[in-house]
Amino acid sequence: MQSEGDAARPRWRKMLALLTMAAAILSAIVPARAEIGFRRPSYIVVDAATGRVLAAFEPDAMRYPASLTKLMTLYLAFEALRDRRITLETRIPFSARAAAVEPVKLGLPPGSSITVRQAILSMVTLSANDAATALGQYLGGGSVTRFAEMMTLRAHALGMAHTVFRNPSGLPAAGQVTTARDMAILARRLIVDFPNQYHWFSTRRFLFRGRWIRSDDSLLKAYPGADGIKTGYTNAAGHTLISSAEHGNVRLIGVVMGAQTITQIDGEMMALLNAGFAAENAPMPARTIVAAVQHPLPEFAGALIPAAHAATLPLRGERMPYAGQTWEIQVAAYVSESMASYVADLTGRILGRGRPEVERTVQDGRALWRARVIDLSSAQAHAACPILTNHRLPCWLLPPRPEGEVANR
Repeated sequence: MQSEGDAARPRWRKMLALLTMAAAILSAIVPARAEIGFRRPSYIVVDAATGRVLAAFEPDAMRYPASLTKLMTLYLAFEALRDRRITLETRIPFSARAAAVEPVKLGLPPGSSITVRQAILSMVTLSANDAATALGQYLGGGSVTRFAEMMTLRAHALGMAHTVFRNPSGLPAAGQVTTARDMAILARRLIVDFPNQYHWFSTRRFLFRGRWIRSDDSLLKAYPGADGIKTGYTNAAGHTLISSAEHGNVRLIGVVMGAQTITQIDGEMMALLNAGFAAENAPMPARTIVAAVQHPLPEFAGALIPAAHAATLPLRGERMPYAGQTWEIQVAAYVSESMASYVADLTGRILGRGRPEVERTVQDGRALWRARVIDLSSAQAHAACPILTNHRLPCWLLPPRPEGEVANR
């Protein structure tokens, strides 16, 4: 007896052939770029409702997508569910190719099978490469290559002009590239086009054949309002992350690509979302900023002094009160100079006084950039912190420098 998916395959063969030809043509349109490399992450944060870009740094720089690729595999799976070509209980067979892909994976042998529901859950939590390969192969009429061409065609149709997919999983493949902007487009379309399917991305764990499989997306726990959507990592891509969070009537989508560590990318993402919500004047729980700034991440200067104590305690020995000079405030410190610059400028606009500044320092052998507003009077500096607190931004008072002290740049 033929399965539902088997019965649908003959009528799709002609369409798949056309998709293959179209994808090949569209792939040739993607402009050639220099060899991909990165010294610091690229990022973008957008309003999910409108697509409006709130902040970005090198959003069109070419990057390897790593497991963010699975979002396009899922997009095409959601299309198939919508069109009733498959159901959540359709069985997805594991071919020898699917079973042989590199970890992370479920580790099932050739000839075994899982349901579409299990494939989705294993992709959003474990980021299972074998499940993604098996699902893509099934939707591609038995061909991973054909499915990758379908992925690229759909990406270009969605406006992801600089994206090319070579496989359903995101494992390294020649020519498989994307950008932070393109990935933001995809994430937004998943939310907008499939609102009834988006709940999968907030899954923290699921039971698979007697064992619990847990999500590795730490923002689901660490950042209030976060509800997905995908992590990724390969040696060439570095750490990649797409996150969405909602506060009040505002939903943001952030993309960070090319981070060196998990703690770095989580910290950058939380800071990016914080700044985005502040720019949108969205109501946020007070603990949101605490989660981002006091989280035990080396990217944030953990020894910053709360405003209530700044008048009596020096900042790591660098600040001592000195009458008659201007005061400063510091919002946070970041490993990304561009992020620090964005937050400093945002803070300056909110306050409407002082001058935004990014100060470079070295802590534990690596560079940090401090987002600050300088040239404030004592009264202005002390008034600034309550204002920034109302905008969900942290604030530390910095008394004037002693005469002759030079900033570490």
